[in-house]
Amino acid sequence: MSDLLESEVPTDVIEPSVSAEGVFADELWSLTKDVTALLTDPGAPVELYEVAAALQELSCLIAPADGPGDAAARIEELARLQAGMPCRIQIAPNGPYLVTNAERLLDHLGRPLPVRPQMALCRCGESKNKPFCDGSHAKVGFVDGKDPGRVPDRLDTYPGQQITVFDNRGTCAHSGLCTDRLSNVFRAHDEPFVAPSGGRMDEIVRAVRNCPSGALGYAIGGEAAPAQDRPASIEVSKDGPYRVIGAIPLTGPQEDLEPQNKGASPEHYSLCRCGHSQNKPFCSGMHWYVNFRDPEPDPDRTPTLFEWVGGLPSLTRMTRIFYERYVPEDPLLAPLFGSMEPDHPERVAAWLAETFGGPKSYTGQYGGYERMVSQHQGKALTEEQRARWAQLIIRSAADAGLPTDPEFSAAFVAYIEWGSRIAVENSQPGARPPARMPVPKWWWVCDAAPGTRVSALEPGFDERPPVELPAPGQAISFDSHVKPLFRAMDRRSMAFVFDLWSYDDVVHHADAILARLRQGSMPCDGAWPEEKVEFFARWINEGTPA
Repeated sequence: MSDLLESEVPTDVIEPSVSAEGVFADELWSLTKDVTALLTDPGAPVELYEVAAALQELSCLIAPADGPGDAAARIEELARLQAGMPCRIQIAPNGPYLVTNAERLLDHLGRPLPVRPQMALCRCGESKNKPFCDGSHAKVGFVDGKDPGRVPDRLDTYPGQQITVFDNRGTCAHSGLCTDRLSNVFRAHDEPFVAPSGGRMDEIVRAVRNCPSGALGYAIGGEAAPAQDRPASIEVSKDGPYRVIGAIPLTGPQEDLEPQNKGASPEHYSLCRCGHSQNKPFCSGMHWYVNFRDPEPDPDRTPTLFEWVGGLPSLTRMTRIFYERYVPEDPLLAPLFGSMEPDHPERVAAWLAETFGGPKSYTGQYGGYERMVSQHQGKALTEEQRARWAQLIIRSAADAGLPTDPEFSAAFVAYIEWGSRIAVENSQPGARPPARMPVPKWWWVCDAAPGTRVSALEPGFDERPPVELPAPGQAISFDSHVKPLFRAMDRRSMAFVFDLWSYDDVVHHADAILARLRQGSMPCDGAWPEEKVEFFARWINEGTPA
């Protein structure tokens, strides 16, 4: 399978453009349909599912860009062939997770990823095409056995005044969502781990329900909490496991249900994707210790506010805290939202996501700008209500663990103040908001994005790697001698004006750069040594050679 997935397409078989009319493409598509049809046979071997996943992926990759045989049409046809098969995740021995008929595969920001009726998701951690399998498990010798030294499977019970909390450390994936959000109840550095009377019951329930691994549970009045009812989806978390919700069955190679630890939930669980869990196939938190990274950040790209905040999951966590914790107890806001729709927190999160540079989910699902304006018209909102709303949504952001760096805080608070004042204006009697306006787009305040300054708390921030300067008379090269003078941090801090790693930009601004270097105002964390400043001047005097 790995050879099939990683083999190069021979140019003497099809053109490099991989034309859908080619003989190879037609035969591949026919084979894909035949193999997919075999999956409906009872007792189809697990290897067949892996082959089908690879063939479906290849067939969609080489499909025509548009027309009756494009990728979307092929996916529809494959879905019809698999229509009678239930959604499930099957574990291939020492191989990938084989996902059948999953409708929602999301990245860590809540954005949908492309799905096929049959997919193979990497679990060895080595695929170059994450989250999808590329056959690397066969090359690295991946083994999926459990570690005998793993944390024991033991369900602990913690009775409290209003609620009983259950916890199984052997199931925990160490997401930190409980200890970070409710540290007076879930104590990372104290024993016992759970203090069940250390917080409000609704906050404990929220923390337990947000546990992605299923390690936590609760009971009230001796009655265990019912399972959550959520749409089935698989989230590819950042640098961590697959987070599965919606009661997707997890089966072994023989289609029997995979055993879970005591107290674990079949409705939600976390699956290892770093390849090093001690409790495979479930995550045990080893991704922290092996420094698993996916996706790899691009240091040269400025993230959107949507990306920096953590996407739709983070914004939804914030809005749910706001509407569940603060609104009901506030005399100014409770009357406004007492009859809100059940999905109102999700709608507000979708609006913020789109405004902050995320997908146009609010426009697509709810109607965009005019829908939002309609929610405010005629309500005659007061300044007191607006100020309280802004105050508590900002507090909810802190409670939800949203970023607290100055750059994000400036942008977030600026939007909350701006947007809430627009809402008050639109709500007044006789107001006539402009029609057919787009959803606003919000960005970093004055281009003050993450990485454009040096934090005074950053260890070793004043350390500069040594740069070898050319000897007198030696030819100067921009790429070899001038560009290395500017660190990535220097480049980011000036990106709003020009690119310090661009020859054309540096030549154009050379005199201004030299003036700031001599003043000591550039870089922002301290002046260059005199020899570097004079070398930059020498480069200018010699005609700024490339």
